[in-house]
Amino acid sequence: MVKRKILLLGGTSEIARNIMSALLRDDDLLVISGRDIHTLKPIAADLSIRYHCTVKPIAYDMNSLPDCTKFSGEVKTMIGSPDIIIAATGALGDQVKVRDSSQLSYQVAMSNYLGITSTIAPMIAAMAQRGSGHIIVLSSVAGDRGRESNYVYGAAKSAINSYLSGLRARLHGTGVRVSTVKLGFVETRMIAGMKSSFLVTKPKWIGAKIAALVDSPKDVLYLPKFWWLIMLIIKHIPEMIFKRLKVL
Repeated sequence: MVKRKILLLGGTSEIARNIMSALLRDDDLLVISGRDIHTLKPIAADLSIRYHCTVKPIAYDMNSLPDCTKFSGEVKTMIGSPDIIIAATGALGDQVKVRDSSQLSYQVAMSNYLGITSTIAPMIAAMAQRGSGHIIVLSSVAGDRGRESNYVYGAAKSAINSYLSGLRARLHGTGVRVSTVKLGFVETRMIAGMKSSFLVTKPKWIGAKIAALVDSPKDVLYLPKFWWLIMLIIKHIPEMIFKRLKVL
């Protein structure tokens, strides 16, 4: 069995941990990153023991551009060119505060768009030259249309979606796949306080579906799939009507 080299950005998130539970197998080499090394270490130890693989944690603040440059060098030293990159980072924040704050708006843009692109950019050429690899980025249905409730967050998700679409075109024919996962509501800390409904999905189910992309790649995947139809309808509401609606 070929040893896979996996890079996981955002290793402390609930969804990321569920992805790893469904994805990891014996002898995998995994690098997980996050801002808090003290939280990462026990996660790394647990994954290593549970799935008989090597897991290396790295403290990494994606909101800092200098850290992005340093981080890519550290990853190259530890595992070379990754076979699989999974970006599970993202921050919603209190949108009422975010929309009127330069600092908070910047952080949302970095966590959901700029930090991801700045991190993976130095790794892409090596994957293309090798002729194999898979980049999976967790995005959101919020990027399909700007809504009053979360337009700063939605704008960042829209940006990463456009980036990944262009990257797919660039890498077409090289053997490197690029997958955009557009998530609906998932039962995590990000939506704490939201009333439970059929629209809210469990992280374990989401993690298994994302892990399955490695063996069955897709360009764009809505999770759950019914969000494709919901967003299709929302995208086609005329602006003069849409701006009067209070859409979640």
